[in-house]
Amino acid sequence: MQRIEIYTTPFCPYCHAAKRLLASKGAVFEEINVAGDPAKRQEMMTRAHGRHTVPQIFIDGKHVGGSDELHSLDRAGGLDPLLSAG
Repeated sequence: MQRIEIYTTPFCPYCHAAKRLLASKGAVFEEINVAGDPAKRQEMMTRAHGRHTVPQIFIDGKHVGGSDELHSLDRAGGLDPLLSAG
């Protein structure tokens, strides 16, 4: 399994949807809560090329995008290969 990082806030429904999808795949991920942490939010925005919404998801250092992009990737059959690569 690849290293998965997901920047979130506690009450974000899109964050919860993305985490549910990853969990349903058996993926282990590191959740980084940016609520009330300007330094972590800035880190996220830098890594996500200026995107400021949550979630922002990275798989093995590659920016996947947010929840919509993660779900689209899964529907297209591209998520499972990413999760099992390595």
